[in-house]
Amino acid sequence: MSAFVIRELRELDELAAACELFDQIWGFEDGALSILREIMRGYAYEGNYVAGAFLQGALVGASVGHFGPPHSRALLSYVTGAVQPHAGLELKLHQRRWAMDHGIERIIWTFDPLVRRNAHFNLAKLGARAEAYLENHYGQMPDAINGQDRSDRIRVVWHITEPDVREAVVRGRPMPIKVPADAQRLLVVRPDGGPEIRVTDSETVLLEVPPDIEGIRAAGSDLAARWRGAVRDTLGRLVADGGAVLGFHDKASYVVQQK
Repeated sequence: MSAFVIRELRELDELAAACELFDQIWGFEDGALSILREIMRGYAYEGNYVAGAFLQGALVGASVGHFGPPHSRALLSYVTGAVQPHAGLELKLHQRRWAMDHGIERIIWTFDPLVRRNAHFNLAKLGARAEAYLENHYGQMPDAINGQDRSDRIRVVWHITEPDVREAVVRGRPMPIKVPADAQRLLVVRPDGGPEIRVTDSETVLLEVPPDIEGIRAAGSDLAARWRGAVRDTLGRLVADGGAVLGFHDKASYVVQQK
């Protein structure tokens, strides 16, 4: 049984606490909030998804989403953040149950393709599908996590009622991915931490991303920009050309089948 209590948030003091939690996680510059309390109040009042994860009475995670366009049967998950291990997973599982109760078939969100743990969480643990690569999708983001980097994102769609997703959720273990024996590495982390793009004609390729892109950004060198360019030129190009992201392997590499 989970130690977390997950429930919807409606009261102003709880919504303000969620705002403070998001700002604590992302470290936004003064005056640049991730989301306003008043927006969350409107979302919650109109029946959208605004929920918090509590541990021993303290708010340790929150998630905000809203319904997609009419007839889309989709929930657009705007932001989810947590300061306790496993709280983020519990929030997404609660979000899935809530969505199914409201007749929703898909949950859609974006994540930074350079952040390994997010790629593993979204693609392997949840079984969401990477369906688009979006270049500088949000423009400049004034927070401590993104720094001065361009906000390239992967758009994922979580088909919450499909058997594979159901199995991953019930099993509680990452979705297995079979890497073909003839798969080759297209992008690797060099010994000095930089990106190396290799030449390959393999139908299935692996693209490794750095273990700690946030630490690289905080160091203030040009390495983060070089990694952004390398991932955009490989993963972004493959997806734009119709390649399929099969999953995330060994908590380190995207597996992509070229078209």
